[in-house]
Amino acid sequence: MLQELNSVCSPQNVLRMGQLCGRCMQLLRDFMAFVQRMSSDLVQGIKECLTLISKCFCLKQNSSKASQLYKPILQPHERVTAQEFLQHIETGFEMSPIGRDPLEALRTLAFSENPGLQQSAALYYLHMSQHMNISLPVEHLEPFYALLRSADLEVQQMSSLSLVNFLLEGNIDKELVVQMGLLEPILDLLESEDATVQCNSCACTMTLAVSESNREAIGAAQGLTPLLSLANSYDPRVQQNAVGAILNLTQSEKIQQVLCKEGALPVLALLLESPDSEVQYYSCAALSNVAANVQYHEAMLRPSNRFLLRTLISLLSSSVDKVSSQACVCLRNLATSVDIQAEMVAEDVLPKLHALLASGSEDVRRASIALLWILSEHPHNQDTLACAELLQSLGMLLLAHKTDPVIVGHTACIIKNLSLSKNRQRIIESPCVEGLLQTMLSTNTEEDSLHYVTSCLAELAKQGATLHMVQWMDEPLTKCLVRLAGQLEHTEPSFQAASIIQHMIGHEKMMLLLKRHIRDIQAYLKNFLTHREIRFQQLGISTFCRLREDPEFLLEFRESQMAKLLEQLRQQTEETQELLRAAICQEDS
Repeated sequence: MLQELNSVCSPQNVLRMGQLCGRCMQLLRDFMAFVQRMSSDLVQGIKECLTLISKCFCLKQNSSKASQLYKPILQPHERVTAQEFLQHIETGFEMSPIGRDPLEALRTLAFSENPGLQQSAALYYLHMSQHMNISLPVEHLEPFYALLRSADLEVQQMSSLSLVNFLLEGNIDKELVVQMGLLEPILDLLESEDATVQCNSCACTMTLAVSESNREAIGAAQGLTPLLSLANSYDPRVQQNAVGAILNLTQSEKIQQVLCKEGALPVLALLLESPDSEVQYYSCAALSNVAANVQYHEAMLRPSNRFLLRTLISLLSSSVDKVSSQACVCLRNLATSVDIQAEMVAEDVLPKLHALLASGSEDVRRASIALLWILSEHPHNQDTLACAELLQSLGMLLLAHKTDPVIVGHTACIIKNLSLSKNRQRIIESPCVEGLLQTMLSTNTEEDSLHYVTSCLAELAKQGATLHMVQWMDEPLTKCLVRLAGQLEHTEPSFQAASIIQHMIGHEKMMLLLKRHIRDIQAYLKNFLTHREIRFQQLGISTFCRLREDPEFLLEFRESQMAKLLEQLRQQTEETQELLRAAICQEDS
């Protein structure tokens, strides 16, 4: 720009001495505007830099060290307050630890510049939190702000620990802590250089993150980044609490999105290999929460890296029950596509799940059977699952845990899914049929698992398993089936139980058992014939036709006027057919 100015200001371009030409004047104006813009940007940059530096915890540490170079003068009112507070501790603590007098004293001590007085207030709160199970009134939260903001490390340690104790015992309203403005100093302490303070502040954050509003507040206050950093801490206490806080935060879908953008997924995946089982569990549970949202599956299971999938499958063999159980949950949430399931099977997930069915932990058994159920839904996996060893285990599982609705329901669904494959004969010959029949005697009619059991048995009976089923039938089972068939208020179990009975009619042993319940059978058949659903009417007619081939049933049916009921049904059917024919003729014309 200066070169251009020199060339333009030649003698021939100057109108007279002391006056610039118009072009030069414009160049100077442009230059001044350029300098002003540069100055403004520079000043703004300096302001932003100084703001960021001022917020860094290192300055707080330096101010803390600087403050140690002088001893604050003990003000007269502080001296009096300290003496009165000491007297209160000695004489009246047990009577009124949270009364009005100690509160005023605590405020004075907490907001003092003297570290010793602040330590007294922090120690008072710590003693209350450890030895007295009492709710802390809202006005007692105010001194915590000054104590957590203290430059004294001991005050930070004691006040943060007492806050953790109060929160864990439920003696402070967690949402009120955030509303009172204590979240900011708690999150600031995450960046402390002291491991104890880090541990306590992580624990506070973890406890506060149990409510949705608090989770959103933590996310809005930029609390996720320091937590992810502390998740890699070398201090096991800090790491546990940091990952625990992340776990609670992943219960929010909004926070999940932020965590994924902040790079939480690789951090949590690597923590699955931690030697600390608590860290393994927390990280696995956090990943399970994220995996419940399908939109993150692509990021969690990139084709180029199946580290997460392989690590989760390896955790199925963990000696810690809650870790193996949570690994099952995470894999179940991820197993939404045939391709992912195929990879799981290729990584030998089935032998590990088979072993977990015999676990002594209820949670492990339930989690493993739920994952097997997901895998059994896809036809591609059914032939692999329908091996004799697994079917044997499923049958024994039913017999051993026939009162567990989760085990019974999922196992029945697995058996039904596998019965649709070419290996159904293996199911018929396995203990599964006996296990399913026995669970009917122990399952409450109100439970969904009964529906799955009767549906599975009806499907097996339809496919030719009746001869094997009759071998296990006895009086209690027959009575149970007839009773279920008569409970029309439970629509599906009633229909399926009647379907099982209908398929077993004709076997000599079964007929002898059914004859003991002729009247109950007649009762449910009458209800079926007058039912509004066609499938019930059809099942009732087919059952009636097969039973009347037996002389005793035929005689009983005649005496109960079943024939008259059937005639009424026939007439209604003929009327319906005539109406249908008329409607069809009108449509054709």
